[in-house]
Amino acid sequence: MEATDTAFRTVAWSGCQSRLLRDSRDREDLAAYRGQGGYRPLADADELLREVESSGLVGRGGAAFPLGVKLRAVRDNGRGAVVIANGEEGEPASIKDRWLLRNRPHLVLDGLRLAAAIVGAERAYVYVSDVDSARSVEAALSELDSLGMRVDLWTVEPGYVAGEETAAVRAINGGPAKPSDKPPRPFEAGVSERPTLVSNVETLANLPFLQRHGSAPFRAEGTALSPGTFLATITGANRPPVLYELPHGLPFAELLALHGVSSERVRGALMGGYFAGLLNRAVLDTTLDHETMRRFGSGLGCGAVSLITDDCPVAVAASVLAYFDRENAGQCGSCFNGTAAMAAVGGALRDSVATKEDLGRLRRWSVVLRGRGACATLDAATNVAASLLDQFPDEVADHLAGTCHDCSHGAFRADRPYQVEAVS
Repeated sequence: MEATDTAFRTVAWSGCQSRLLRDSRDREDLAAYRGQGGYRPLADADELLREVESSGLVGRGGAAFPLGVKLRAVRDNGRGAVVIANGEEGEPASIKDRWLLRNRPHLVLDGLRLAAAIVGAERAYVYVSDVDSARSVEAALSELDSLGMRVDLWTVEPGYVAGEETAAVRAINGGPAKPSDKPPRPFEAGVSERPTLVSNVETLANLPFLQRHGSAPFRAEGTALSPGTFLATITGANRPPVLYELPHGLPFAELLALHGVSSERVRGALMGGYFAGLLNRAVLDTTLDHETMRRFGSGLGCGAVSLITDDCPVAVAASVLAYFDRENAGQCGSCFNGTAAMAAVGGALRDSVATKEDLGRLRRWSVVLRGRGACATLDAATNVAASLLDQFPDEVADHLAGTCHDCSHGAFRADRPYQVEAVS
């Protein structure tokens, strides 16, 4: 059965004022955005950089790297810097970037403007694959006289690896939207060999708030190490997907209550889109912040959480591994062969034809293949494989024995598990 959601809504956490979401489903135009205080003149770019550093804002694209560190690194390299707003949302279970680009393009462009001012860039790009996002950005740019720099819209074909930062740089430089070897990193040599900031659109969308209010109000929500609010795409549990704006540190149990799902139904969750792998019912004891998720051996990533209730975790993992096998860039032998091998064992386990020797190989691959290749696709696959074996040993044993009750009448199968399609 294909697990594709067809309805969609947005909800801001009632305990704090929304910074990113808005009630209207219509695209916010220039007049509306300026009416809310957008595109304020920037008096001191250095002061804004200090506020960003003090805020502790970390990237919302998945890696949670401090934005202030990236901004200062690009600025200090100082050779005609370039800024890229990365809206190529590769995780099928995430919708936040497309929602921002389709509904609040001026918020993203304002953040892009501020980031460019901090690093001294005169050239910027909005990098997307979604057609509706591209149209929205084009419309927003047509409403503006100038952002003080040249801004180009760059579109690519969608793909899991297309949003990786070196893939964005490579595509804009005229190559395929596939990752390249590192070093150099984009902050050292990116577009046209210039120092380049590649930042997720949600990350950039936080800069206007920081310009207007400063770092202390930004830190009023969230935790010490994961400050601020974030956008969370919640799917699964046979419910329509919802895009929430939540404070970091929110107990997972409170999210379930808000989402209308009983904790008794939850067997686990697929975390961070697909990248962070699976968590069993221990997820009920977590809070939604990066440090807690790391402590549980998982990750918040891009903020996408897929609830596993009626679906078999083994079959879910098999579908995700098969997705990575199809979506890898095909450039690195370790990834090309490694994802195929892990997907084959995952499929055999789902179909109850795997052996203990197969599981031994899967366990070994989940360790020795980690960190190989030009991008993190292989790491994502190893996360899924290792977490399945560690978090759901009873379900794995049932599949070895051919006694899985959940799959007895047909196993879960999806090309893109918990994919979100509709956004309005």
